[in-house]
Amino acid sequence: MAQYDFIIEGGRYFDGTGAPSSIRNLAIKDGRVARVTGEAIDHAEADRVIDASGKWVTPGFLDTHTHYDAELLVSPSLSESVRHGVTTVLVGSCSLSMICSEYEDASDIFTRVETVPRERVLPILKEHKTWSTPKQWVEHIQQVPLGPNVISFLGHSDLRVGVMGLSRATDLAIQPTEEEMQTMERLLKEALDEGFLGLSTMCLKWDKVDGDREWSKSLPSTYAKWKEVARLNKLVRQYNRVHQGAPNAATPLQILQYVRECLGWLRRPLKTTLISQMDLKGSAYLTNLTRLTSVFTNALRGDFRWQVLPTPFTVYADGIDVVFFEEFGAGEMALDLKDAVERNELLKDEAYRRKFRKFYGEKLSPRVWQRDFGDAMIIDCPDQSLIGKNFEEVAKARGVHVVDLFLDLVVEFGKKIRWYTTVGNHRKQVLKRIVKDPRSLITFSDAGAHIRNMAFYNLPLRMLKLVHESIEEGDSIMTMEQAVHRLTGDQADWFGIDAGKIREGDRADLVVLDPSGFDQNLEQVHWGDMENFDLQRLVNRNPGIVKTVLINGKLAVDDEQLAPALGREMGYGRFIAAS
Repeated sequence: MAQYDFIIEGGRYFDGTGAPSSIRNLAIKDGRVARVTGEAIDHAEADRVIDASGKWVTPGFLDTHTHYDAELLVSPSLSESVRHGVTTVLVGSCSLSMICSEYEDASDIFTRVETVPRERVLPILKEHKTWSTPKQWVEHIQQVPLGPNVISFLGHSDLRVGVMGLSRATDLAIQPTEEEMQTMERLLKEALDEGFLGLSTMCLKWDKVDGDREWSKSLPSTYAKWKEVARLNKLVRQYNRVHQGAPNAATPLQILQYVRECLGWLRRPLKTTLISQMDLKGSAYLTNLTRLTSVFTNALRGDFRWQVLPTPFTVYADGIDVVFFEEFGAGEMALDLKDAVERNELLKDEAYRRKFRKFYGEKLSPRVWQRDFGDAMIIDCPDQSLIGKNFEEVAKARGVHVVDLFLDLVVEFGKKIRWYTTVGNHRKQVLKRIVKDPRSLITFSDAGAHIRNMAFYNLPLRMLKLVHESIEEGDSIMTMEQAVHRLTGDQADWFGIDAGKIREGDRADLVVLDPSGFDQNLEQVHWGDMENFDLQRLVNRNPGIVKTVLINGKLAVDDEQLAPALGREMGYGRFIAAS
C-alpha cells in the first residue's frame, strides 16, 4: 500500500500563519498533512500526485458569515462555496440560527430577512427539524454528509422565540420573565459547552418576520432590552467566545452599547464583531466613525472587529422588493403589503408618493441606500427599450420626477423590472484602507441568502485578487502571506477553532489555485440551480482559478470539478467545536 493518499507537488505553499511562502511538496495521509518538505517525494509513495507547479497551495478558506442554516439540511455539499475554495462555513449569523425555535417559527424569522422563499424553507424544516436544543442539533449535524466543515453561533432571535414563543418575543410590552431568562441562559450554556462560537444578536429594525402570524414585525432580538443581551453576554465572556451583532443603522451611536460590553476593564474583554464596516455612498462619514470605534475600543482593552466585505457591495432588485427600502417609512409601507393589488393601489396614491419623494430627498440622515435612482441600472424589463438605462435617464426623457417614474414602472411591471445599484465599497483606495486594518474580519459574504439580490460566494478570491493587484501595481496593501492569513488562520485563531492552517499534523483542508486566473472579472454574476430548492440564484463562476480542494483529506474539487460524492458521503466536512 502507498504511504500517502496524495502528494501535492511544486506549489507556492502558504501555511495560514502569515509566515513566508515557499515552494514546497506536501504529503497527505488519513485526512492530515503528513509532510511538508522542499525535497522531492517519490511518486510511488502516494496513490495520487497533484501537480501544483505555478500555483498556490493555501489552507481552505473560512467563510464566517453565511446563512446556510436551512440549505445544509437538504443540500449539505454547499457546493457554491466549496467551488471557490471555502472549506469551513459559519451558520447562525444575525440572530438567525435554527436550533431552539419550532419549525414554523424558525422559518418565519429567517425567510423574509434572508429573501429565501418561505414556501421552500418551511417544508424543509417541517420534515427535518427534530431538535430543539443545541446538543440535539449537533447530534443531528454530525449525521449529515457535510461538504465543508460547519461552525455555528446560537442566534438570539431563535433563542428568544424558542423560550418565549413568537408572539411574546415580538411584543415590545413584554420582556422575558426570570424563569425564561434562566432558560435562555441554560440553552446558551449548553450551546457553549457543545462548542458553539458564541451568540449572534440583531438591533437592525428593518429585518422583518415572515408568515401570517406576526408578519412584518422586526426580528425578536430587536425587542430585547440591552440588560437581556448583557446578561447573556456574561456567559459568552466566561467562555471567551464571540458576540456577533448588528447595530441599528438609523442610530449609529448605538454601537457605544457594544463598545461598553466589549471593554476589558477589570474583566476579560468580550470578543465582539459587528456588521459591517463599509464605505457607503450615502453615508461616507460612517467609514470614519466605524474606524474610530475600532481604534478606541481596542485601545481600551477591547477585542473588537468589524466585518468587512472586500469588494464593491452591489445589490440587485426585482421591482420594489429590496431590503434597503425598509430603512425609510414609505418603502417600509410598500414592503409590508403582501397583496400585489393592494400594494399597487398604495404606489399609485399621490399622498403616498409625496411621502416617498420626501424620504428620497433626505440626503443627510443615516442610511445604507444612497437614494439615487440615477445610480440604479435597469438590466431586465418587458419594455426592452429601458434595458441598459438608469431610472433618472428614463425620467428625464419622460419629463417626470424619478420617484414617480420608478413607482409607475413597478406598478406596470412588478417584479419583472430588474435593476441593480452599488451601495458601497465603490472607491478602491478607501476599500484598500479598510481591508488593511488588521482588526477587521474579512467576511460578510451572506452566502446562502438573498438568492436574487447578492452573490459573494467567491469572497476569498476577491480579497486575494485585490491584494495581488495592489502588489503588481506597486501599492501593496499587504503581502500575499498576510492576505491568505486573514482569510484562514487569523479568523480560525480569533474564533477559537481548529482550522485555517496546513502545517504538518494539521487537518488537510486545503486549496490549490492558479493566480493567473485573477485577470477575469470576479464581480460578474450568473444564474445557477439552488439544489433541492427548485430555484435559480445568483452565483459566481470563475473558471481557471480554484483547481483542487481537499476537505479532511478528501477530494472535494478535482481539476475544477465538484466531486460527485460531495454532500452525499460522510467523511468530508464535520462540525468543528470552539475550544
